[in-house]
Amino acid sequence: MKITSFIITLLSATALAALGQEGALQDVKQGAKKTGETVKNGLETAGKKTKEAAETVGEKTKETAKTVGRKTKETAETVGEKTKETAQAVGQKTKESAKTVHRKSKTALNKAKAETSGQQSTNQAPNTPSPTDR
Repeated sequence: MKITSFIITLLSATALAALGQEGALQDVKQGAKKTGETVKNGLETAGKKTKEAAETVGEKTKETAKTVGRKTKETAETVGEKTKETAQAVGQKTKESAKTVHRKSKTALNKAKAETSGQQSTNQAPNTPSPTDR
């Protein structure tokens, strides 16, 4: 916008000064041409810079995406390993608990059998006939 205003001002001032002079018209043309080339060069430079910036952003985005993918994969693997370890630990504890319960049950059963056997032997009648039975 500033360049356009500058061009208009330059052309107007030159046109007013050159009304009666033919050589001044050539100077105006030269100045306008030079200003146009400057504007063109500025736009080309801005376009190149924009393109370079876009390429840089694209590269950085690609690198970030790769990093995020790698980190996600590592995290998933770590979680999988921890889950497997936890499952194994729980399985081991369950197995140990089952053995303990089995052992205690067996002990209690044997104890109950021993008590029952002791009671039966005291309740049984003697095998020899008593003198009153005859």
